[in-house]
Parts: sequence; structure tokens; C-alpha cells
Amino acid sequence: MADTIVQVHDVSKSYHRDSIEIPVLQNITLDVPEGEFLALMGPSGSGKTTLLNLIAGIDRPNNGSINVAGTNIVQLGESALAQWRSRHVGFVFQFYNLMPVLTAFENVELPLLLTHLSKKERKEHVETALNVVGLADRIHHYPKQLSGGQEQRVAIARAIVTDPTIIVADEPTGDLDKKSADEILLLMERLNGEFKKTIVMVTHDPRAAERAHKTQHLEKGELIQ
Repeated sequence: MADTIVQVHDVSKSYHRDSIEIPVLQNITLDVPEGEFLALMGPSGSGKTTLLNLIAGIDRPNNGSINVAGTNIVQLGESALAQWRSRHVGFVFQFYNLMPVLTAFENVELPLLLTHLSKKERKEHVETALNVVGLADRIHHYPKQLSGGQEQRVAIARAIVTDPTIIVADEPTGDLDKKSADEILLLMERLNGEFKKTIVMVTHDPRAAERAHKTQHLEKGELIQ
């Protein structure tokens, strides 16, 4: 049995709009084994992205505990949480979130600027990550010189360049045509299978969810078994 790498226990989250409290997640409990490829599905507004952001330490719950790789991230202060995120979480977003004024190399290098690696070590890490995603020949291209699928590959290279504990992906194929989406999903499968990366992916696309080991459905802020 694989060790559990993500433990979400009795987590609730709500937001306030003026004096109104809007519940988003209610008493969520979820275990993700190490090496899992988990898809989170559900209609818009069901809380998928909120749950992903809580696991990634981008947001904080109102109550409950979230343990990732043995750390209860709910108890970390802002500075410690930022350091934890930079070390343990690789982010992949629907719209890539690349810096248009930076080359593929420079975009992928960004997370490494927060580390103590030398310039030579950073270069080696970036080249390895871009090679993994099949873009070694696009290293000096800017985002506007790349297709959407290639931009998402750069974003995935940026996510894996620090060798994170988990990869969180929010609709990673949502802005891509079918061919590009299939290529990105194959890459995600490879990261999971060959490189043993634990992946938690939010998706609306049943075809994308089929690539995961397991799918969990959210409905009105609750996990539906």
C-alpha cells in the first residue's frame, strides 16, 4: 500500500460577501496516496478549484486539517507557507500564466530563483525540465512564438523544475484543442507513471478524467462517493 501523501480531514471553507457568508466546501475528508493521479470533477461552483487551492496552500480553510507529506499546512504562518509551497507544490493553470516578456527558459527558471541553486545548477534543471516536456528546441522562444499546447508544456516544465512533492493542475486542457489536450494528458500520465509524481487535477472534461487513476466528484461543496 502506498503512503498517504495528502490528508484532508473535516475541512470546510466559506467566503464572505459583505455580511453574507457563502459556504463553498462542507466537511471534506479526502486521502490521496503517494503516486496517485486523482481527478476532481463537478459542476461549476461545486468547490473543485477551492479544494485544489486548499491542498496547494494557496488558500486556507475555515476549519479542519490538511496534511501534505507530513506537514499540517493549516498551522503554517504566511512566510513558512510560501516557502513550503515553493518546495512542495508544482502549479499548472488553465491559461498557462507565463510571463510574455520572458523566454521559455526564463519562465521555467522562475521558481528556481527562490532556491540556493547556482546559475549553472539552475540551467541544468531548466534544460532537464524542458527536455522532459519535449521542448528542448524551443528554449529561447517567447510565449507568443509558441502554440497553446507548447505554452502549456512550458507551464508544466515550470511546475516540475523544482521536483515538487505534488502537482496540482486546474483545468490544464481547458483552453486547448483536442490534439493538444491529448498531448498534455499523455505528458501528465508520463509524469505520474515514469516520474512517480502525485497529481491532483481539476477538470470538466470526462476524457481528461479517464486518464486519472481515480475520480472524485464534488456536488454543492460535498464529495459524492
